Order: sequence, then C-alpha cells, then structure tokens
Amino acid sequence: MNWVVVVVALCGVSSSGPLMAATAAPAPAIAFWRNASSAAVLVPLAGSRCREELRALSARGWRLAVVAGATLALHFAAWVGSLKLTSVAAATALMSTQLVWVLLIDRIRGVASPVQAVLGSTLAVVGVLVVSGFDFQVSTEALLGDALAVASGFFAALYLLAGGAVRTELTTTAYTAVCYAVCALVLLAGALAHGDPLVGFSGRDWLLIAAVTVFAQFLGHSLFNHLLAVTSPMVVALLLLLEVPFAALLAAVFLGEAAPGGVYAGLALILVGLAVVVTRRRVEPSVARAPLPE
Repeated sequence: MNWVVVVVALCGVSSSGPLMAATAAPAPAIAFWRNASSAAVLVPLAGSRCREELRALSARGWRLAVVAGATLALHFAAWVGSLKLTSVAAATALMSTQLVWVLLIDRIRGVASPVQAVLGSTLAVVGVLVVSGFDFQVSTEALLGDALAVASGFFAALYLLAGGAVRTELTTTAYTAVCYAVCALVLLAGALAHGDPLVGFSGRDWLLIAAVTVFAQFLGHSLFNHLLAVTSPMVVALLLLLEVPFAALLAAVFLGEAAPGGVYAGLALILVGLAVVVTRRRVEPSVARAPLPE
C-alpha cells in the first residue's frame, strides 16, 4: 500500500468537516456542487480515456456502480446535515461507525472477521459512545446531528462495499466518474424535491465549496476510491478512522472549536481500537473480496 497516498487522502477527507461547517450554504447544495463539479471534470475524461472499459462493464458492475453513487449521495446528505447540528469532532467520530457497519454487513454475508478486528472495533465503538454521550448533554439538536452522523456512516459502509466490488472491473477514473455523476443526480433530485436552493450564495461560500471539491473530493474521496482497488473495504474503513483526530485538529485551528475533554477521551479510544486492528489483523484476500449478492 502506498502510504503517501493514504496520508494525502486522509488530509483531504479530514478537511471536509471544517470546510463544510464553515460554509453558510445549505447542506444539500454543498453536497451537490462538490459532486457535480467533480463529475464535470471526470466524465469527459473517462469518456475519452476509459470508453472501452465502460463498454465492457458487466450489468452487475453497472448496478454496483449506481448503488455506490446512490449510497454516496445518502452519505453526503446525512453527513453534511450532521455538521450543521453538532460539532465537527462528534460528527466525524460518529460517521466513522462505518467500520462497524462494514463488519456487521460482512457478518450478514457470511464473512467471518478475526477476533482482533472485533476487539479493535469494540474499542472504537466505546470511543464513539463516549463522544456521543458528551455531545448528548449539549442539546437535543446535537443529538439529531449525532443520529445523522451515524446514518452517514451506514451509507458510507454500503458505498465502500459496493465500490470495492465494482473496482475489480473499472479503473479509478472510470469508477469515480460514474459514481460522482450518479451521486450528483440523486442529490439534485433530492434538493429539487425538497425545495433547497442551489444558487445565490456569497462569494465566500462558493470559494469554500470549491475548496471542499478540490481537497475533500479529489484528494480525499478519489484517492480512497483508488485504494479500494488494492486493499479491502475493511482496511479502507479502518484508515478512515484517522479522519477523527485529523478533522478535530483542523476544526480547532480554523474554527476555534474546542471539544470537551470527554470527546478527546473518546477519540483516544477510537485510535486505540484502530491500532489493535491494524497491528494485529491479517486480511485474507478470499475473505476481504467476498462477492456482494446480485
């Protein structure tokens, strides 16, 4: 695994929370424009460079690509909404429950997880509960934000699993082009149906949306999509747990957002759980790549 790519990708996705929390534009608009802008760049590129592989993509591959795009849209809708209601640290930590969802979905599919993976995930869940418990004492609005963050983690897990399956047939450019285009269309339909404005924002907000697109979308999500081709969704979900301290640090520096001490205790537990899994777990290709149902 290329650890330089991992570090750059983590810095990219970690900028998402602080940047979107600082943006006054509505959550659906932020989510739509970051994906629509990315698709506008990648679709023509994929059309010229990846035409043959897109034509050769199986019907199952197309279905999985559409599922990945749709679940990514649901992830963004819940994730950006949570950032408007709770702290960046809490929202990021609870969104990281995607690791637990990946384990649970694998279990339902009959894929066994090593004891070390279960132990590390349990420690991470305890950390998440600590973060959520402290946030619960703040306000009922924050509790709703926490619930949305957990939902975003569930949809992120589905997105990782579907993406991991379809990445066996598509290159990063082709996959991200299809995925982001589907995601943007789903978000557009949702915004129009709900009556959410997509234009009319300040110049500062447009700059922040552009920054989210460049850093979080291209340097974050797209690089993690690349990693799905060389490692399992489980490992990617584990790596994404590192977004928690990265995002908390960025929020403290750029937003002046200081979380209570209990929140940092929860973040520490999440990192300990990550360390247990990463240093002990052994991923078997046959297990990590178990096929999704048709």
